[in-house]
This record gives sequence, structure tokens and C-alpha cells, in this order.
Amino acid sequence: MTRPRNWLTTALGLVAGIAIAVPATLLLGASPAAAHPMPHSMVELDVYQASVRARLELPTDDFSRASGIDLSDTTQATLSKRAKAIRAYLGKHIHPATTEGRAWQVNVGDLSLSSTEQTSTGPYRELTAEAVLTPPVGADVRHFTFDYDVIVHQVITHTALVAVRQDWATGQVDDAGTTQVGTVRVDTRTMKVPALNVDLGEGSAWRGFLALVKLGGDHILTGTDHLLFLLILLLPAPLAATAGRWRGLVGARSALGRIGRITLAFTVGHSVALAATALGRLDIPDWPVEAFIALSILIGAVHAIRPLFPGREALVAGVFGLGHGMAFSFVLAEMHLSTGQLLASLLGFNLGIELVQLLLVCLALPSLLVLARLRIQPLLRLVGALLTGTAALGWLADRLGLPNPVARAADSAGSHTTAMLAALTVTALAATARTLTSRHARPGPAEPPAATCPECAGRHAAPTCEPHDRDQSVDTADSATAQSR
Repeated sequence: MTRPRNWLTTALGLVAGIAIAVPATLLLGASPAAAHPMPHSMVELDVYQASVRARLELPTDDFSRASGIDLSDTTQATLSKRAKAIRAYLGKHIHPATTEGRAWQVNVGDLSLSSTEQTSTGPYRELTAEAVLTPPVGADVRHFTFDYDVIVHQVITHTALVAVRQDWATGQVDDAGTTQVGTVRVDTRTMKVPALNVDLGEGSAWRGFLALVKLGGDHILTGTDHLLFLLILLLPAPLAATAGRWRGLVGARSALGRIGRITLAFTVGHSVALAATALGRLDIPDWPVEAFIALSILIGAVHAIRPLFPGREALVAGVFGLGHGMAFSFVLAEMHLSTGQLLASLLGFNLGIELVQLLLVCLALPSLLVLARLRIQPLLRLVGALLTGTAALGWLADRLGLPNPVARAADSAGSHTTAMLAALTVTALAATARTLTSRHARPGPAEPPAATCPECAGRHAAPTCEPHDRDQSVDTADSATAQSR
């Protein structure tokens, strides 16, 4: 009886030991990266004519583990204390070179800390670094080797994704997404990090030009503030101003002339400012310009209710158009283009703006002319002006440092471009159909007035006047005379 009991006890102890030892080995021996998915790095490239700008997005935990620079308690305010060490580490692990092996120059610039999230990993802290990669004189920026092993050289499970965010020569200019170039990771066979061969193709100025035409069209189409300013100035164009109020109409020809002059003046104003600001590479703060645009919309809304500058709308459109053109130039300034690229971009961007602007004015024109002749025109004009003025006040407060839901709602309206174009098209067709119908529905010829009988003092029509009626009246008169005698 003793021997079986000892055997059973020994077997149970062995099973229990295995049950404890195996999980402990897995937990203690496995690397942290194997325990759960770890966030990867991102290297986004902006390709210019003579340099490449790289934006590095690095998970702070993995960065600290690889570099030995502890960022666990570091905030944006205290990041400057570790900036020198961070830049030195990055400089040692970023080595672009020409296809012939000549090294590029690497300058690490701005650093920042933020919180972000990836789908598979959840929220985490991220270090962002900006670096400018400059090739030797005459070297090709579109074909090079990217020797990069930030974090990867120590955390072998880490991965860095390399993608192009902006490349004017291939038409990638609107930050709508990135084009992946490749992946940097450890080669498990050699346990080394191979350099990435970057081939961006040839590109062309024509593709860059067409991309800017599209970008200009998208910018005016989604720029709710620019559209509202133009449309609110056009709203009272068919009306006549009398004694400080909008009363009566000015006629179709005069209305068309006003609309054409306002549109042309706005075009000239923003085109001149766009060219001067972009070509002069003027560094203008954006918030005063954006606040000026909001103010221009507010003034236009008030003018639509009560005439502030009747007959001078074109002049006002041209002056305020200067501010709108400065805002347009901010888009080009962010691209850091060469002079040749900037000239082509300026032409293409402005062409896109004008084409879409012309389309929208043509769609709005029939409705503006028909609306001016409706009995409810004053009410519709008042509602449109109040809505526009409310949006302008929200934008003005937001751009002066007071965020508000009105501004957010007005900005979001620019994301519904398809619905807006559909509504403008339907109203334009309806207004055109109404105009054509009213022209063809002419009244028929009026019947001539019936001739009256002069002898009866017009008491009845001449054809109905019978001779016996005249005789009867004469007889009655004679009898009355005889009785009086």
C-alpha cells in the first residue's frame, strides 16, 4: 500500500511542477515585444527639388529602450533638456546616400512629444522629429539609399514604415495620404538592418501643374468662407438701393453686369495678392489674414440686409479679395517649392480656383435672378444673410482665439461638396425652367371694347340698341310734355 501512494504523489508533484514552470518560463523569458503588439515607427518623406524633409514618428518607450534616453517623465516643456542627446542619437542612425555611395547631409530640427494611437496597439506617447536630408550638389533626390536603423538596431521586433507624403513632381501635393516606399526591419537571417533603396521615379512638371489645378479647385470648393463671401455679395446684386433699403429691381442686364464686375474684381484681388505673397515668399502670420476674411464675410452679410456700399460692391470685392488671396498663398508656402515649381504651381492653383469659381457663379446666377422677383425674396435674403453673419461671427471668434461650435459647424460644411453642387445644379435648372416658362406663357390678343350707343349715353352696346327703343323713348317724352301743358 505504501509504494502505490508514493508513486501517485510523485506523479502529481511532477505535473504540478510542469504547470508552474512552463508559464513562468514564457512570462520571464519572452521579450516584451512578443507579449503584445508594439507600435511601429513612421518615416514620412516630403520630396523637394534639392532636398528631402523627413518626419519621424517614434514610440517613446521603444525609443528610450534603444537610445538609453529616458523620456518617461519628459513633457513638451522639459523636452529641450534632452534635445541635444536626442539629435545626436538620431544623427548616428540616419545615413542616406546616393546610389554611388556618397553620403547626404542630415540636420535634425524640431522635436515634439504627443499622445497618439494605432489600431492594433491602443494609445501611446510619441516623439516626433523633423530632419532635412540634403544630397551632394548635383545628386539625384529621387533615387537614393536610406540607411536607417533608429530603434530597430536594439529592439529587433520593431518596424519602421517609410512613405512619401508630398512629392510635387508626381502630383502628390494635397496631404490626402501617403505612398509607401518600403519597410525597415531586422533581417532575421543575418540579424542586420539592410538599407532601403528608394526609387521615386522620374516625375514631371506637367504632373505637378495638373495636381495644383485640382488642388486649387478643391480649395475654393471646400473653402466655405471664400464661397460665402462671394455669394453674399452677389445676393443683392439684382436689387436697387433706395433711401438706405433694398427696394425694387435694376433689370436683368444691370444685374448681370453687377454680378460680372463683382466676380471679376474678386478674381483680380485674390490673384494679385496670391502672386505677390507667393513669389515674394512673404512670411505672414495666418491668424490676422483669416480673421480679416471672417470680417469681410460679416460685412457682406450686413450689406445684404441693408445697403452699406450700393454700387461699389465690385470695389469692395477687390479689396477684400486681397485678403483671400493671401490665405490662398499659405497652401503654396507649405510646399517649399523651387522658383520654377512655384511659378507653375501658382498658375495651376489660380487656374483651378477660377474654373471652379466660374462654375459656381454660373450655377448660382439663374437662382439669383429668379429669387429677386419672388414675393418672399426679402425673407429669403434676410435668412441667408443671418446664417452667413452667424457663421462669420463664429469664424471671427475662433480665429481670434475663442473656439466655438458655430465655427466647427461652418467649417464642416465644406466637406459636403457633392451635396452643395447637387443643390446648386437643381436650383439652377428649376430657375432656368421657370424663366423659360414665364417667357413662353404670353397672354393672347385682347378683345376690342364694345362700341357704345351715343344716343343712349353709353348705357348699352350699340349692336343691342334697337329702333323701337328710340321710338319708345321719344313717345314717352312727348306724352310727358302734353300732360304738362
